[in-house]
Amino acid sequence: MIKFSKVAIATAAALTLAACGDDDSDTDTVTIIETPVEYEVLLKNLTNGQPISAPLLILHDTGELFEVGESASDALELLAESGDASRLLDETSFLLSSASADAGITYGESTTVTVRHTAQANYLSFASMLGNSNDAFTGLNKVDLSDLAVNDTLTFNTVAYDAGTEANTESAETVPGPAAGGEASNPIRDDIDMVTMHPGIVSADDGLTTSALTYQQKFDNPVMSVTITRIR
Repeated sequence: MIKFSKVAIATAAALTLAACGDDDSDTDTVTIIETPVEYEVLLKNLTNGQPISAPLLILHDTGELFEVGESASDALELLAESGDASRLLDETSFLLSSASADAGITYGESTTVTVRHTAQANYLSFASMLGNSNDAFTGLNKVDLSDLAVNDTLTFNTVAYDAGTEANTESAETVPGPAAGGEASNPIRDDIDMVTMHPGIVSADDGLTTSALTYQQKFDNPVMSVTITRIR
């Protein structure tokens, strides 16, 4: 089933630099206080029948969670096949701080997540699984926050990606969401092993005999709307 993570926020201490002169001179201490930043992120599920796993948001200065046309990391594979973001949280070396929703977002519903850091962070990214699918996920990759002032807002619509790690059979055995209740993930990669745009759900209604899904789980892009507001 889709895993819903608890809020996890990384923190850091202020940086203090000391400048020293000769032994017989006074010692001046200069304290550099970094200005903390805080962002309120409103995420809305725009689909008709796709529960979206609890979004994991990260602040970072380098790196990216995924790249279209490249192989998904093992951590992204786990998220895209099961909704479990724990490996992304544990194995993302460039992460400065993070936060997650307490639960997934059902269709037509929204949630707000607050993420903060002790100093300026250049980028925000997030990823979530579309639960009634084999390995569909959505997210934002490296949203530039460097020029966002307090009370400024950025709004995005996100699309669905295919992790390329599991064939889109839509079968009851392989789709973990409530429409099928299959296995959460499988380490065997039996698809093209490349992140692409998702082709969408076919469903049994349109003749895919292996599918446990119906027209209700189909989706068009965009699948989510995301509003980022800097509040500090």
